[in-house]
Amino acid sequence: MPFAIDTGTLIGLIGLAPLILYVVLVFRNVDILPATAICVMVGALLSGQNLITLGQSFANAMGSFLALVGLIIMLGRGLGEVLEATKVSHTIVHRIIYGIGVDTEKKAMLGIMAACLVIVGLLGTLAGGNAIIAPIVLPIAAAVGLSRSTVGVLFQAVGEEALILGPFTPPVITLIGLTKIGYGTMLLYVSGPVALITLCVTWVMVQRIQRQTRDTERYELPEEMERFVPTARSRRATVVFTLCFVAAVVYGILGQAPTPFVIVIMLGLSLVTGLTGGLSFETILKLVVKGMAGNVGLFFLFLLLDPFIVFVQQAGGFAALSKLIRPLMEIGGKPAIVITGGFLGAFGISGATVATMKLLHEMFGSLLARYGVAMISWSLALVVATRVNNFVFPGANMMSSLGFAASKDLKSMLRNGWVVACCQLTFLIVYSICFA
Repeated sequence: MPFAIDTGTLIGLIGLAPLILYVVLVFRNVDILPATAICVMVGALLSGQNLITLGQSFANAMGSFLALVGLIIMLGRGLGEVLEATKVSHTIVHRIIYGIGVDTEKKAMLGIMAACLVIVGLLGTLAGGNAIIAPIVLPIAAAVGLSRSTVGVLFQAVGEEALILGPFTPPVITLIGLTKIGYGTMLLYVSGPVALITLCVTWVMVQRIQRQTRDTERYELPEEMERFVPTARSRRATVVFTLCFVAAVVYGILGQAPTPFVIVIMLGLSLVTGLTGGLSFETILKLVVKGMAGNVGLFFLFLLLDPFIVFVQQAGGFAALSKLIRPLMEIGGKPAIVITGGFLGAFGISGATVATMKLLHEMFGSLLARYGVAMISWSLALVVATRVNNFVFPGANMMSSLGFAASKDLKSMLRNGWVVACCQLTFLIVYSICFA
């Protein structure tokens, strides 16, 4: 029987127009905030919204999960300001780098990787974490002969994985909130394996990149560049922060704390660390507000994303898409759903990680429920989708890593990215076939 699309499905597919427009605009380098705003307006028209219902949709978005994640991201940025003002983040990097006893290329690579994992994982932002790390590790990289290309690749590859390992990073918070799996389970079966694959592949790749660029991409940094030396106060604040952070993570895991628990932790860590680091209560609050102000645009983006998704759903877009690909799912079963979701996110949806996860989860929601797809497998699809997208396309994370490494060697970044992406996608396929 020839394949045909009934009228209802065809009309429903038109409801996907905002989503398709979103992909087109983002890939044409339109800033994600105005791109999302445009798509919200298109979605409102297609779903028959009026001014009253449109206003109600924005009001509902204030209490949505995405708004909660946006608030947590803002608080994380505020905590980052406190950690920087008290030099806690600098002290952590200093201990990692000099604790290893860096005197060879490989030790320097390990030190940079460890610093990236810890700082980016704590702050929840790749660019923000590398901004703190770079001034400390670049002189060390120069001293042992690491190339700019090598450092740039390490900054991005390790930073990307730190974002899916840190307990309070936006991707982790979103993933746990959407799939309801525990943090320990996520580390053991989802983020941990993906990160291990990425770090192992990157380690092999940077050895080759270092050999090829050691002489052509050398650092020429001035000898008088300032090197940070921890003070007694910054050491004390670092110890207090570390103990409180570990205690919060353990408490959250044992108590199976929900996502809003992170709000209390972010504020609590900012207060305790700031006071220990010699800051006044007023200064701490100002730093938190200053950091939060830097992410107001992102928070507004998340407020727009909620009605965006709702409008596409109300217009019948997701239902039509599910119906259209259902024959493929029936042939391939659970593995096909997981693999399709991963590849669609990797190559078909670009933008903020949180937004991509939410969009994919909504698009495949009915299929996941109907076929009883294991949430661990679906979590892997969401993680791989967002990591691969950042590795194969020269987006903000890749370009910022180049900048912090003072490198212009995009070729090496993409070469490592595509090899990592192939390995991650292969793992997704094998895992889906075996366990979905």
